[in-house]
Amino acid sequence: MPQTAAVNRRFVLAAHPQGLPTPQDVRLETTSVPEPGEGQVLLRTLYLSLDPYMRNLMDEVGPVYAPAVPLGEVMVGGTVNRVVASRHPGFQAGDLVLGNAGWQDYALSDGSDLIALGDMAEPSHALGGLGMPGFTAHLGLLDIGQPKPGETVVVAAATGAVGAAVGQIAKLRGARVVGIVGGEDKRRYALDELGFDVCLDRRDPQFAEQLAQACADGIDVYFENVGGEVFDAVLPLLNIGARVPVCGIIAHYNDKTAPAGPDRVPQLMSAILQKRIRVQGFIILDHYGERFDAFRREMGAWVERGEVKLREDRVDGLENAPQAFIGLLQGHNFGKLVVRVGED
Repeated sequence: MPQTAAVNRRFVLAAHPQGLPTPQDVRLETTSVPEPGEGQVLLRTLYLSLDPYMRNLMDEVGPVYAPAVPLGEVMVGGTVNRVVASRHPGFQAGDLVLGNAGWQDYALSDGSDLIALGDMAEPSHALGGLGMPGFTAHLGLLDIGQPKPGETVVVAAATGAVGAAVGQIAKLRGARVVGIVGGEDKRRYALDELGFDVCLDRRDPQFAEQLAQACADGIDVYFENVGGEVFDAVLPLLNIGARVPVCGIIAHYNDKTAPAGPDRVPQLMSAILQKRIRVQGFIILDHYGERFDAFRREMGAWVERGEVKLREDRVDGLENAPQAFIGLLQGHNFGKLVVRVGED
């Protein structure tokens, strides 16, 4: 059923996934549309962002940066919303806002988690290049990676929402950019549209050798958002003083057991020590208060001038969110994955 004014559709967590999630791990429910109380606003969801971090929050014990989703509760997610009704002095009906309504048509908010978007030509971009993924790329690359002109920057998932922004920002900083993707269509896009210097298909049997050839002078910055075999190929190529911002390891989100093979920790720690590598994890939620507005101004200017290109993989209908999310974890998306939940 499509979005209506009378019914709230919502997906709740039905079971903790065992490995890759299945459609049965979430359950579609219908409830009445809530009424806002004093100091609250009623939000209607236009767009829902699907992101890899959601997989972590489906486990019984979530990561330290955000609580796990309890069984029976609405799946979390960033959203673009219209304010339907307001009893909050800072918002009025009709306002376009960036919120956290999750996988549902309607939600209540006290306004503390809302960001006014004004009149955006493409509101869904607030969930991608002009939102959390773009902010992650901008802060992680420039604060931690600190690429210098002429240095080699490597980024995996290079046509995803974060990776594409990392590569384009690195080019703006004068770096040489090597992207890693899964598929020839994505590889050509990174080269032809995003302007990467080199892009490799991680599925190629000769991938590790190709990466070594593409990075003959080593890797100065590796933006880590994948892990797995990609990191295995990157590690021996890191230069002395290399920087490794870590925002995710999607290759391991569905792991239920330790990876096969020998313990790689000693090799990793030895490389960090001997090459004086800076490895720093970061959680973008820690930085919104003092950094997000400045990011939006700079990234917005780059997008307006055509210096950064944004690509969406848009899915229509809330009912299709579970299958789209599973595909995201398998690398099926091409660009920022967004669900159009309701008409504006």
